[in-house]
Amino acid sequence: MTSIPAVQPPIRVEPLWVRHLPQNAALGWLAAGWRDTWRNPIPSLAYGLLVMLVSLLIVGGLFGLGWDFVLLPALAGFMVMGPLLAIGLYEKSRRLAAGEPVSLTTMIFVRPKSGGQVLFSGALLLTLMLLWMRAAVLIYALFLGVQPFTGLSEVVPMLFGTSTGWAILIVGSAVGGLFAAFAFGISLFAIPMLLDQRTDALTAMGTSLALVWHNLRLLWLWGAIVAGLFGLALLTGLLGLIVIFPVLGHATWHAWCAVRTVPPTVPDLSEAA
Repeated sequence: MTSIPAVQPPIRVEPLWVRHLPQNAALGWLAAGWRDTWRNPIPSLAYGLLVMLVSLLIVGGLFGLGWDFVLLPALAGFMVMGPLLAIGLYEKSRRLAAGEPVSLTTMIFVRPKSGGQVLFSGALLLTLMLLWMRAAVLIYALFLGVQPFTGLSEVVPMLFGTSTGWAILIVGSAVGGLFAAFAFGISLFAIPMLLDQRTDALTAMGTSLALVWHNLRLLWLWGAIVAGLFGLALLTGLLGLIVIFPVLGHATWHAWCAVRTVPPTVPDLSEAA
């Protein structure tokens, strides 16, 4: 008799970038970031203080130069550059895990495994931020015409008290949302990856985008946490950055550690014949 070959169950192969992390993993990253902040806290808090002072200097410079019309998009664009600014915090968390000594000097003068690729990625992120700010100015001009900016004290009531203002807010939010989503995707894990592995900036950004896209529910939750805490820092006049920025920076490193490992491919036998 002719033997009939055994039917092999189909194997479901998931995308390389899928990570089966629990939904509360984002809160675990935040808790880990809080713990790293208060383990040898002086370097982390000093780092947060430096970021706050630089931010205040930039805001003051915008007002001094009469460029306050780009203040709101510039503050939003801060979240694009945030992952790059936090590289020293990633280094502290890496050193804590490896049992290496930590100081403010080692956090400022970081030697990433990818070398100068970090600077290249920073240039790309800065270009994206400038495009974001230019888009905001163009939206303002499309609705109100080419006229001098009258100042925040007059523009804010117009935005919330007129139909034109609401149209600017709606269109601006839609366009800004697209910029924010793309910036979040390419920058979230790119800088930690460049610090941790020897690779190039474009590969790191592509990897970051793929990881975010294939783990969208969890990482959008993380994005909402980051945006909410940054908004809280704004409400404190940026003083909250002294603590909030280190916590988020350390937490982002733990998020990278959670997603960087490629999970083993396991056959799915649930559809066995």
